[in-house]
Amino acid sequence: MLGSEQVGPRSGRHRQLAAWLLAAWCGLGPGTPAFPAPTLTDRLHTLWIGKDADPRTLDPAITVDNNAWTITYPCYQRLVRYRTVRGRATTGVEGDLAERWSVSRDNLVWEFKLRAGQRFDDGAPVDAAAVKFSFDRLRKLGQGPSQLFPADLQVTVADPETVRFTLAAPCPYFLGALAYDGASIVDPAVLDRPGAGPDARSYLATHTAGSGPFRLVSWEKRQALVLEPNPHYGGRVRPVLRRVVVKIISDPVGKRLLLETGDLDIAEDLPAEELATLERRPGLTVTRDLSMAQTYLYLNNRRPPLDQLALRQAISWAVDYADILKNIMNGQAVQMRGVIPQGMWGHDPKVMQYTTDLDRARAILTRARIGRIDLRFLYSDRAPAWGAIARSVQASLASLGIRVELQRLSNAFLREQVAKGDFDLAIGSWSPDLADPYAFMNVWFDSARHGLPGNRSFYSNPRVDQLIRTAATLAEPAARMAKYQEAQRIVVEEAAYVYLYQSTFRIALSKGVKGYIFNPMLEYIYNLEGMHKEAAH
Repeated sequence: MLGSEQVGPRSGRHRQLAAWLLAAWCGLGPGTPAFPAPTLTDRLHTLWIGKDADPRTLDPAITVDNNAWTITYPCYQRLVRYRTVRGRATTGVEGDLAERWSVSRDNLVWEFKLRAGQRFDDGAPVDAAAVKFSFDRLRKLGQGPSQLFPADLQVTVADPETVRFTLAAPCPYFLGALAYDGASIVDPAVLDRPGAGPDARSYLATHTAGSGPFRLVSWEKRQALVLEPNPHYGGRVRPVLRRVVVKIISDPVGKRLLLETGDLDIAEDLPAEELATLERRPGLTVTRDLSMAQTYLYLNNRRPPLDQLALRQAISWAVDYADILKNIMNGQAVQMRGVIPQGMWGHDPKVMQYTTDLDRARAILTRARIGRIDLRFLYSDRAPAWGAIARSVQASLASLGIRVELQRLSNAFLREQVAKGDFDLAIGSWSPDLADPYAFMNVWFDSARHGLPGNRSFYSNPRVDQLIRTAATLAEPAARMAKYQEAQRIVVEEAAYVYLYQSTFRIALSKGVKGYIFNPMLEYIYNLEGMHKEAAH
């Protein structure tokens, strides 16, 4: 269970800890590199973000980590970006580098006309050759971000301001995929940087080379990453902030205390008890936005006894959803209804939703006459709630006479077991890379994607394969939605997974931070060019 810390006057111990943390930050702690203490002017023009850990790489063609996208997304531009309407984010797109575009009647050829005046942070113009270079490099490296785009995609330069994409088959989510971090446009001159190598992978792991509103100016591992405005940025909104410092602070109490003293403006990944404390502090706020991240249980559909539909349905009716939502997630999630999340087109608010009904679950098992049931449930500590969820499920299934052995593994080993299908039950979370039902329906249920590629329950149904594969080729949204919703009704009825919850996204920030807009497709990514700070009153 997660509890809330009692709120009261800060103790002398806490004052000392906050002072020590600030001293260490500014270079006064033993063995800590110098980092100048912020002046009042610095505080108003510098945004300080507390993050748990360093990114592993900053190469947009390689990283699939939102932790890295905090840095890369504002340092690069893409052909399109997510649209903001009256101060609220949407999952629709509008032009970023692209001023306009057109698509052929057969949806196979897309042409983008580039906006004039766009420049990389070294002053070089952004042209069609740079777009082609970036996509050719993405496909050549063949890392995770490339999987969002058709393998047979052809990119050609029609003229210096026009780039053409040719597809072998219609790809209805193609335009939306161009807002993905992996579609960032990289300066081709990066190949000439010292130590860049033939594909610039080494250089871009620790540097940026984009045309976005900011650029990375320094990165001291386990200390801080520093961004400053791109002096050549040609976008419509010029940054007000003069510097953004992403400070690496793994200790959640330390992050909270630095936020309380005004030495951080934003604190990420704080546990519920720390957020509960901050919600009652004057001058601070805790955001609460419904994300597209979903947590669910993998039920191994091809491994006895979970290859039996009746058992999967009985488990789905037995899980104590209310306990998980209230006592484990502390109300910071909503139960999933179907697969396509709230906030994404194609979500069906009328699709069947499992509830806790032990009598119904027992009746299903009695009719099925399955006999003794022993299951192995794998989980890791990747998310703080997973262990508690595993214990809740174990207790619920014990009410049906099902014996569940819990095994806590490292997350890497858990992924290995899932990849091999060596599990009965396991837990996982999923965030979409694009605002399209494809990111859920085709990835979770296509029988060609068993294991880590996405279908982690090893589910297989030829009718579902037909529906989702057809939906992925249709251009008309209404026709696609009909196919996806029919497939969704089938996979919910067949209990391919246990559909647990859709999370809320929460960060703590100073009320002096203005202009922040949450986008469910861009968790841990800030619209830095539109943000500023005001002095506390």
